[in-house]
Amino acid sequence: MDRTLAAAAAFHAQPIEKKMELKVDNAMQGYLPMRGSTTRTSTLNANNKPNENEAFFVKREGEAGVTNRWPDVPGFKETTLAYYEALEALAIRMLPLYARALDLPAEYFDAKCERPFSSLRLSHYPPVPAYAENQFGIAPHTDSTFITLLAQNKVAGLQIRRQDGVWIDAPVIDGTFIVNTGDILHRWTNGRFLSTPHRAFNVSGGSRYAIPYFFHPSQETLIECLRTCRVEGEEPRFPAMTTAEYMAWFRGRNYDHLRKSAPAAAAE
Repeated sequence: MDRTLAAAAAFHAQPIEKKMELKVDNAMQGYLPMRGSTTRTSTLNANNKPNENEAFFVKREGEAGVTNRWPDVPGFKETTLAYYEALEALAIRMLPLYARALDLPAEYFDAKCERPFSSLRLSHYPPVPAYAENQFGIAPHTDSTFITLLAQNKVAGLQIRRQDGVWIDAPVIDGTFIVNTGDILHRWTNGRFLSTPHRAFNVSGGSRYAIPYFFHPSQETLIECLRTCRVEGEEPRFPAMTTAEYMAWFRGRNYDHLRKSAPAAAAE
C-alpha cells in the first residue's frame, strides 16, 4: 500500500507535459488530466461540476486490446503491477464469500471472473481551500464494479452515505481496505446487495492520493438477475448486459474523451 501510494505521488509530481505524453486512451489506460471526468451516471447529486482530481489508470496485463504505457518514473511499473496482481488475487479469493452469501455454490463466480476486466486508478486530489456548490474531489457516486478495494488513506477526505442519507467520514483503520459494493454486483443481485454511495474532498491543505482497485467480471460475462435473487411474479429490475456493454455505457457517460463514442443503449 505504502509503496503504491508513493508511486502515485511520484507520477503526479511530474510536469504536466510529461504526464500528457501518456494521455488516457479509449481503453481507459493512461493519464486522465484534472477535471477530465464529470460524474453523470450518479443519481445521488445533480448538476455536478468536473471532478477536482487527476489520475493514472493501469489495466490488466495481457488483456485483449489493452497495452499499458509506462512513465519514466523509477520503479513505477514494478510497484503498480505488483500491487495490481496482489489485489486481483485478493478479490478472487473473496468471490466464494459472495457466492455463499447468495445461496450459490462457492465456485459460482470463478469462471465468470476468470479474466477480470479491472483497473487500478492512481488518483491525486490537490488541495482545494473551499469547494463551490456541486464541486467535489470526486462527486457523490457509486462505482461500476463488482467490488472496489480501496487501501485506507492517512489523509482524510472519503465520505460514505448511510441508508438514511447522512454522509459520514469513512473511519480510517491503518493497514486495512474499504470494500465497496459496486453497481455490477447490485444489478446481478437484483438490488439485494446495495452499491456503496461515496464522495471525496481534500481540504487538508496538502495533496491527497488514493489507489482504488476496481474489480469487474470478464468482459463477456452476462450480468443478469441471479436465480437466487429473482422475485416470483416480477421481472428483473435491470436489463441483462455483458460487462463490456455496461462498462462502455458507464465510461461513455462519465469520461469526457469517450462521450462521443458512448453507446446509445440505456443501462438504467
